Order: sequence, then C-alpha cells, then structure tokens
Amino acid sequence: MKQTRGLLASLLFPLITILVVAADFVTKHLVRTNMVPGQSIPPDGRFRLTCLTNTGSVFGLPIPQTVVMVMTIIAIIVIIFLYFRYLSGYGALVETGLALVLGGATGNLIDRIRFGQVTDFLDVRLWGDFHWAMFNIADAAITTGVIILIFCVLRMAWKAERASSDE
Repeated sequence: MKQTRGLLASLLFPLITILVVAADFVTKHLVRTNMVPGQSIPPDGRFRLTCLTNTGSVFGLPIPQTVVMVMTIIAIIVIIFLYFRYLSGYGALVETGLALVLGGATGNLIDRIRFGQVTDFLDVRLWGDFHWAMFNIADAAITTGVIILIFCVLRMAWKAERASSDE
C-alpha cells in the first residue's frame, strides 16, 4: 500500500506544518498587540474577533497547568512524528491531517511556553451571547486535522473490509 514519493509530496508535511505555525503565530501576535483583553471587533454579531487568553484546565491537578499542558503537547508531537514515519506512504490526505495537527499543537505549545496561556480570538456565537466556541488558528488546524484523520482511518477500514469480503 506504500507509494513512492516525489519531491513535492515530500515537502507537503513540513510545508503545511510551517504554514499553520506561521499563520497562528502572526494572527495571535496581531491580536495581542492591537486589542485589549475582552475587546470584540465588531462589538456585536455572530462572528467576532475577541481577545481572550486560555490557561487550560487539566482535571484540577495541583501541579502547574502550564507544565502539564506543555508535556502533553510535546508527547502529542512525538506521537505525530512516529505516526508520520509509519503512515507517510498512505497518501497526501493522511499527511495533511497529521501536518495540521502537528502545526496546531506546535502553535499552541509556543504560546504556552512563552506566555503560560494561549491567545484565543475567533469568537463564534450561535444566538445572543451564547458562545459556541472561542478558538484560534491552531485550534482550527487541530480540529480539521483530526476530522481528516478520522475520515482516512474509516476509509482505510472500509477498503480493508471490502478487500476481505471480495476474497
């Protein structure tokens, strides 16, 4: 099932990862330097840019949350590199999903190491003041990457099931 890889295919994983990290870094920097915490642009509406920080929560453990989050993210990054090593021949879609997750995890890791918290600014409201989500580029990349990977795993399982039933 492994495929040979051309130069462009070899660059897909690092290119997507770097683009996600760069986009996340630049957008968070712009928000931190041009907005005050709690400020929303526009002040009303379903979609706003709102400057907030997120320290995260890890089951209320009595150890510093930043340390736990940084260690968790580093573990995720190592796991992604291991998966990439073994799944890179399964196509561009798998690599794209892995790269999106890696780029997003790295972007949030940079924030946690630098500031002890993550800057969120994409504010989606379903109705009134009900927050559906507050997130950033890194979070969006992670979510998109996980959805792509779930799709790929389901597709691989479906193909394997079809192949075994054809025998």
